[in-house]
Amino acid sequence: MNDLPRRQQNRIIRERRILDAALKVFAETGYSGATMDAVAIEAGLSKPTLYQYFSSKEALFSAMMLGERDLMLEFFQHPSGKGMVADLHGFAWDYADTVMRPDLLSLARLIIGEVQRFPEIGRAYQESGPDRLLRGIMDYLEGRRTAGQLIFEDAELAAQDLWGLILSAPRTQALYMPDHPPGRAEIARYLNNGLRVFLKAYSTQPEADLAKLEALINAHSLQQVEHDD
Repeated sequence: MNDLPRRQQNRIIRERRILDAALKVFAETGYSGATMDAVAIEAGLSKPTLYQYFSSKEALFSAMMLGERDLMLEFFQHPSGKGMVADLHGFAWDYADTVMRPDLLSLARLIIGEVQRFPEIGRAYQESGPDRLLRGIMDYLEGRRTAGQLIFEDAELAAQDLWGLILSAPRTQALYMPDHPPGRAEIARYLNNGLRVFLKAYSTQPEADLAKLEALINAHSLQQVEHDD
């Protein structure tokens, strides 16, 4: 970003500030309760300035969800160069670290609570976040199939399997038991097992890929121990 003109840098920084403020407001008040006035105040901007960036609450909500999706897709859109197993492992943790955040869990709970009265909120959330994320996962997996690393008939089912295997159970627990969220060790238990099952089912070289995964799991565990110390 340092190579960009100063005005463009400032615009990117301000837009990020708006999106961070929007996430806080949406998570605290829900979609129907959020207002552009509240977002402007949280971002420290005037309302006319906010409208220069986003023309409506709907546009702001979609941009906010797209930003979170892009964070989770980083390993698939810009592969690490360390191979497919490293990309899958990196994505799994990026996904977990994003969707298990308290603010995004709060937002998801509020959307679930409001979707019966305001189905357009559910559609906006689904289209901006999960659907686009699924498409990105499918594109990556199809590329690995073309390269001969994975085998499957239905890319959507393979992507849904990856998604569901790595985090479905602990995220459901966190959504409905906010006072008892799973710790990182429990998340790792599900995530690592999900990746093992996925590779056993879809890898064309499961033994070699599982060995790579175990090495990554061990390295990640050591990093966590060092971080905790």
